[in-house]
Order: sequence, then C-alpha cells, then structure tokens
Amino acid sequence: MTEEEAQADLIERARKLFAGPMAFLLSAPKLEFLPEPTVPEVAFAGRSNVGKSSLLNALTGRKSLARTSVTPGRTQELNFFDIGDPVSCRLVDMPGYGFAKAPKDVVKKWRFLINDYLRGRAVLKRSLVLIDARHGIKDIDREVMTMLDEAAVGYRLVITKADKIKASALAEVQARTEAEARKHPAAHPEILVTSSEKGMGIAELRAVVLDAFES
Repeated sequence: MTEEEAQADLIERARKLFAGPMAFLLSAPKLEFLPEPTVPEVAFAGRSNVGKSSLLNALTGRKSLARTSVTPGRTQELNFFDIGDPVSCRLVDMPGYGFAKAPKDVVKKWRFLINDYLRGRAVLKRSLVLIDARHGIKDIDREVMTMLDEAAVGYRLVITKADKIKASALAEVQARTEAEARKHPAAHPEILVTSSEKGMGIAELRAVVLDAFES
C-alpha cells in the first residue's frame, strides 16, 4: 500500500469511526472525578474562544455534542466523550485558558487541573493545541506547549477559523506556527489548518485523531 493509499484508508476508517456511536460521558472538575483509564484518549486544548467546541462538533459530525458559547471560559472542567459501542476511545475537551477576565484563583485551578491530567494520564495518546488563525500563537499558548513538552505528551498544533482571514494572512500564520512547533520537542512538525464552518481540514483531523488512538 502506498503512502497515499494508506492515508486514504486512514481517512475513511476515521470517517466511519466518527459516524458511529458517540456520547458525552462526564465532566471532571478534579482528578478524582476522572473516568477509569481503560481506553485511549485524545485531548483538545486551546485559549478561551478559540473555537474548540465548534471544532469538536465538526469533527464528530454532531451539532451539539460539545456546548458552544459566545462567553469565553465557559468550559471549566475536563469533559469526556465516549466513542464506539462498546467504547473504544475518548475525546477530552480541556478547560480553555488565557481568558483575562477569569478570576486568578479560577485560572490557577484550571492550570493545576490541566497540568496534573497531562502528567498523570497514562492513556492520553496525544493532545491537540488549537490556535486561532486571527491571532496566531500567543505567549499563553507557548506556556501550554512547554507544559506539554515537560510532560512528554506528544501534540499537534491545529489552526482554527481559517476561513476568517485572507489566504495570504493564513499562509503567514501557518508559517509562524510551523516555526514555533520546531522549537518544541513534543510538538509534531506538521500543522493542521481547519475551519469548522467550512469543513476545511476536518477529514484530515479525524485521521490524525484515529492515528493517535491506534498508536
């Protein structure tokens, strides 16, 4: 099987996986509420209002699997979603970070929760760090990337809302994001470019998630 055929096969298997049974499992405000680590997990991280919930809904082909909100910082817990029947893997929606108006104690709680989850979750296969195309990588993103580096958790950068800026600006954001990825030992060098609204890059993102589950 050629590389192109293998990728096409992975994309089709990923499409079938995400077209199958899927359900919200639970929200965990603290580590003691985490589900049993029985199946592989892929976690989604990103700044508040980066479009994480919209991307999860697009990824799974559901309109309301993950709640979306115009209020940044709404997701303050680790939200787990079961995939398959019987359950074969899970998606994890991590608390948004970097929202300036959040109280400092809330920000501290989020940070400890994320850090402890990343460091101690043996079934966590990969994290996806979402970057808003309109803003590019911020210092808070670099902090989270460094946290992932230190936790030795492999991750990929995913540009969201690619339809919201011009193609020339998008190319610049992608180049800067790729340059940043090369500075981090746990980051995958290839960047995914997506648009939940237009469906751009969604099939490829599904394939990346399935590949992580199978690794």
